[in-house]
Amino acid sequence: MWQRLTEEVGAENLTVIAVALDSAPGAADPWIREANPTYPALIDREHHVAELYNLVNVPQAVWINEEGRIVRPAEPAGSFDFLNERRPDDEEFNAKLMERTRDTRLKYLAAIKDWVEKGEASEFVFNEEQARARLKPADTTVLEAHANFRLGQYLAANGRKQEADEFIARAKELHPDSWAMFREAAEKLESGPMAGIAGAADFGARLVERAQAKKPYYAPIDMPGL
Repeated sequence: MWQRLTEEVGAENLTVIAVALDSAPGAADPWIREANPTYPALIDREHHVAELYNLVNVPQAVWINEEGRIVRPAEPAGSFDFLNERRPDDEEFNAKLMERTRDTRLKYLAAIKDWVEKGEASEFVFNEEQARARLKPADTTVLEAHANFRLGQYLAANGRKQEADEFIARAKELHPDSWAMFREAAEKLESGPMAGIAGAADFGARLVERAQAKKPYYAPIDMPGL
């Protein structure tokens, strides 16, 4: 998706920087090698980018212009909340959801192309006042969550799994909107040297709980046409 976009608009006109939020060493490497991107693909093991830009899920994107100003704060990168809409026993309906998923992604990419072409005149770009109004700086609770999560990662990597589990559980409690933290605990921290940390069952149960409460997995994208 991002490689194709880079090739279509030209690397001299747009720089895509992909950041994987992966704590387990080497977890993202095979995916990056398979994609073979010509743009920078980084691995943020400690979730620094998530903390700086208030990223709570993947894929999310932040648009930054050539002057370093955020023109679109963190948002789902062409994804919508299909998890709350899918029907396990309705293949036809789910097929339509998949088509909608593809359509949403294409519209999002088209918006980026419009920005590349028109710059600040693009209808998809926020001015400074609009962007500032949509920015959600992390409060002290969220910052504490990131600190607990980072310490939990460090302890897990050094074989102190029981202590690590306590800090990671506290992080998830403090920042329940961060699917990135839940996903890390469920899928990444249980493998390799970090094996043994509780998470997978917790993540699955939380998906069901949020879906039943109609709480979004992906927040709606504030963009014309989406």
